Amino acid sequence: MIAMHHYLLLKSLHIFGVILFLGNIIVTAFWKTFADLSRDWRIIAFSQRLVTYTDIFFTAVGALIIAFTGILMAKNFGDYWSVKWIAWGLGLFIASGVIWITVLIPTQIILHRIANKFKNDEIISAKYWTYEKIWIVFGIIATVLPLMNLYWMVFKPT
Repeated sequence: MIAMHHYLLLKSLHIFGVILFLGNIIVTAFWKTFADLSRDWRIIAFSQRLVTYTDIFFTAVGALIIAFTGILMAKNFGDYWSVKWIAWGLGLFIASGVIWITVLIPTQIILHRIANKFKNDEIISAKYWTYEKIWIVFGIIATVLPLMNLYWMVFKPT
């Protein structure tokens, strides 16, 4: 069992990780959507580069903080996989991570490479828009899962 002041420090870091993680996901989806709606290749190329960079600096760092502090706090419960709200929280977090690693990051890399080739008065290819639709659909799923996690972490239903 960790001392209360250590637990509260971990919990504070955990919440900070959640802010980085969810904050970046939600804000990125918002401004990236409006960039795409502009249909301006310059705005889209710029936003696509930022999606890549902010995912590295905010989403990935937030996810690492969440995972590290979450596991350390969960150990207070012994066999934490048998605690319903922790098991659901971990399951949803892992599911979201699997989507990020297997679909979203590879799709973002493809979109980034396509956007880096945009030139003056570029007509954005159908290939870009196809991958963008994949990013949107899986991005929504990968965002809803950690939002559902808020319920399990806050209310801790038994």
